[in-house]
Amino acid sequence: MAAGELERTSSPSKRDEVTEPSAVAQLEELQRALAEAELRANGLRDQYLRSVAELDNVRKRAQREVDNATRFALEKFATELLPVKDSLELAVASAAQSDARTLAEGQKATLKLLAKAFEKLDIKEIDPHGEPFDPARHEAVLMQPSSKAEPHSVLQVVQRGYELNGRLLRPARVVVAGALNRQDSHPPTAASGANESPSE
Repeated sequence: MAAGELERTSSPSKRDEVTEPSAVAQLEELQRALAEAELRANGLRDQYLRSVAELDNVRKRAQREVDNATRFALEKFATELLPVKDSLELAVASAAQSDARTLAEGQKATLKLLAKAFEKLDIKEIDPHGEPFDPARHEAVLMQPSSKAEPHSVLQVVQRGYELNGRLLRPARVVVAGALNRQDSHPPTAASGANESPSE
């Protein structure tokens, strides 16, 4: 083997010298990028845990507020009804010594207290006498032919309805006016209207 060939095989090539520092630099760059990624991941994990804790606190706070609002609403309702109960207890206690007129006056006073409590609680009465029948707010118990009212209007209120803040609590139970049969004035037969009763 010639001396020149031996020199070429035994000494590192320029290419090897260039590759080795480049690989070390790449490794260092990758390690630095990995360390930065781990720092970012740890920061995001902490941020996630804080967000979860904050969300849980918001949920618990909202639930407390809902519970308090419910309790407050019931407290207000109970406070408004206490005078009504007091009035009824007074009426019962004095019933033996009172005459009918005094009892009636006491009942009227109690009814006024209850109406005042309803007003404060925004409970409104539905008294649709003479209005068109509305199935969303009224419950028809009977249809009765009438010459005094428009067909499908409320002829009589059997039981008043109530709504709370615009939401129906109980529909008004009503008698609905039906059209009179022009040919004869007596009530329709069972075949034409089983639920109807004689005209006014």
